[in-house]
Parts: sequence; C-alpha cells; structure tokens
Amino acid sequence: MKHHTLDALRSTAGIHTNFQDFSTTREARLVRWAELLEREPDRRLRTLPETECQPPSVRDRMRCADSPMAVAYEDAVFRAEGLKDDSYGEAKRFFELTDWQLHGFVCSCHSGATVRSGIAAKSLRRAARPSPGLWAMLWDALLLR
Repeated sequence: MKHHTLDALRSTAGIHTNFQDFSTTREARLVRWAELLEREPDRRLRTLPETECQPPSVRDRMRCADSPMAVAYEDAVFRAEGLKDDSYGEAKRFFELTDWQLHGFVCSCHSGATVRSGIAAKSLRRAARPSPGLWAMLWDALLLR
C-alpha cells in the first residue's frame, strides 16, 4: 500500500471538500430538504396513511417509495451526514422533527394519497424557523391584545 498526502490525493482523485456541512444545524438540514423538494414543485409525492393512528413502533418504520422522505434519502449529502433510510422514524430523528411536524406534510389525512413537492417544502420551511420561547410567545400575546 502506497501512502499519499491529502493534497496529492485531491489532485489525483478529484476529491472535493467544498460542499456545505449540513450537520451543523437542524435548520440547515430542513432548508436543504425543502430545496430538494422545490426542484420539482409540482411533483406528486406519496404520503403515509394515518400516521397519527399508528403506535410509535409501527409509525417509525413506515415508509413508501416516492415520498418526501425518499427525496431526502436520494441526496448523497444527507446519506453522508448519517441519514440511514427513508422511514418516518429516521426522518424524525435525522431532521429533529416532532411527530406533529412530520405528520403535517407526510400524512395522507392532510392532502390525500399524494402531496405536491412544493407544498411539502413550504411545511419544511415553516418547521425550519426557530420557534420562540414560551416567554416570548406570552409577551407577544399580551402585547397584541
């Protein structure tokens, strides 16, 4: 086995290190997922049936081909960052989403058997925004009365 310096490998193998690191923040991952979905905003993606009615162990294993989670799993950057599969539970873990958030754009009760990719992206962008703390929400509620 011959050893090479990293610079020699870069020039020989064409290694690129200029991709953005999405593991740094939850928001960056969600925004990237939304961008992937926005590439084909009218694409019809399959939803999961009644995720809120399933026990957590079943819900976490739910998946289907051509779903919003499948679009994320097709991305090489996400797989390199640790996305293991296209299941509901893995999307929840990797993107740090609550069941309520994930349910909002992958469950059939919201859009039927399919959802437009652009609509799912909008839900992801909403989830990407940092939520205000409890005190900030109370203060806003008092001021807006």
